[in-house]
Amino acid sequence: MVILDFNVKVTLKADVPRALRTPLSNLSMSLLSKNSTFAMSPKLNTDAEFAYGAGHLNPVNAVNPGLVYDAEELDYIKFLCGQGYSTEKLRLVSGDQNNCSDVTKTAASDLNYPSFGLVIISPSKRSISRVYHRTVTNVGMPVSTYKAVIKAPPGLKVTVRPATLSFRSLGQKISFTVTVRAKADVGGKVVSGSLTWDDGVHLVRSPIVSFVFPSS
Repeated sequence: MVILDFNVKVTLKADVPRALRTPLSNLSMSLLSKNSTFAMSPKLNTDAEFAYGAGHLNPVNAVNPGLVYDAEELDYIKFLCGQGYSTEKLRLVSGDQNNCSDVTKTAASDLNYPSFGLVIISPSKRSISRVYHRTVTNVGMPVSTYKAVIKAPPGLKVTVRPATLSFRSLGQKISFTVTVRAKADVGGKVVSGSLTWDDGVHLVRSPIVSFVFPSS
């Protein structure tokens, strides 16, 4: 793992904890074969991604992910404040003098993380939707174009804008939005889809999960 961390850091020229998170989760392989001993299928495990995560890790491809979802310390500070952390509790986590009154609180859904989760509060019968804001950084080829490939089962509608990301340099950042709409009666507690950015060389995949949270 030390060798992998070193290689990823050299390749991405970024902090290992942040930069490594994206390639390991995005470049994981979703094993859906029914004949596989390690098959990752909601038909075999109804908890889906909550049981097996984003998929089977592919550390070899992680050194060349193409795109990364980067997040700075301040992004996590805003996230924790948005989750209701007091300044006292925040400082226990951050180890510095950050103050929630000094930052703009961020919703959990807008943390620049390579996954998307939509909560359905049962027994609501309405359709639920949420817009997610994400930013990706180009660490692949300087000039490249990625197209969004969406996989969504019945009852789950996913829209990405823009659906094409065109980069002109390394380190360039482009923001996009993902709108996820799900019906409350989708037929199961967990419904899984995915968004994959594809430039013909790299496949940058993020899981999309809609799940039912029983109301009290």
